[in-house]
Amino acid sequence: MPRNTTVQEPEVTKDGQSSGPGSTAAVGIKDVAVRFRTKNRDVTALTDIDLEVPMGQFVAIVGPSGCGKSTLLKLVAGLLKPSAGDVLLNGERVQGARHDIGYVFQRAALLEWRSARRNILLQAEMRKMPAELGRRRADELIAMTGLSGFEDALPHELSGGMQQRVALCRALLHEPPVLLMDEPFGALDALTREQMNTELNRIWRETGTTVLLVTHSISEACYLADQVVVMSPRPGTITEIIDVGLPPERDYTETMGRPEFQEATTHIRGLLGAVSAAD
Repeated sequence: MPRNTTVQEPEVTKDGQSSGPGSTAAVGIKDVAVRFRTKNRDVTALTDIDLEVPMGQFVAIVGPSGCGKSTLLKLVAGLLKPSAGDVLLNGERVQGARHDIGYVFQRAALLEWRSARRNILLQAEMRKMPAELGRRRADELIAMTGLSGFEDALPHELSGGMQQRVALCRALLHEPPVLLMDEPFGALDALTREQMNTELNRIWRETGTTVLLVTHSISEACYLADQVVVMSPRPGTITEIIDVGLPPERDYTETMGRPEFQEATTHIRGLLGAVSAAD
């Protein structure tokens, strides 16, 4: 199984322009470091981060707690500025909060007084999308995520998994080219988490969105991702990037038994060690 720290080389056309699946990186992180000052000392959260994520690829990030995984997502979202280096989205330098991404957090963070549909449409209201376009897109996502029949339910009437589906719909409403997910299923029970992994794989395949997922679960990372980025303890840097080598469409039970999956999870556990990111 090939392992590397770079994406595939793009093809080059006769006019010298790049083409093919690796021609334009949806996310580019170049020589990035993040340092900050606490009351008593200087802290380096991230150092020497280089990562390219091609358009349409699913990349998962794993590593020990405090290694800077969530910090990396905040850099891509423009919620945090790097102390050194550059962060690019679709070739454009990130210089502030980006409005062309989707972001899903561990908690669904739904408004308790709004129905599932109205929580999804909050995205449309904030972006001043045409009302009919917002409603049509919300209905498409509700059907896609299996929420049909629960459009008018309030958050307390939904299970944890359904609440996360609403949050996912909200993040996808404006059809962002890049979706950032920060441990979105960490608070769910094991069975619901498996179901959400299956749903996310299907949604990713249907939408073609580039996904960058932070997770503590090695098996979740290897089931969902094309590549898994393994990070070191703080100061966080990239230890290795694993090509999982699985087909895009994945049955959960069948995938768990595949040799590619077993090899990838075993290798990542070896990189992280017994006291690092455990399932």
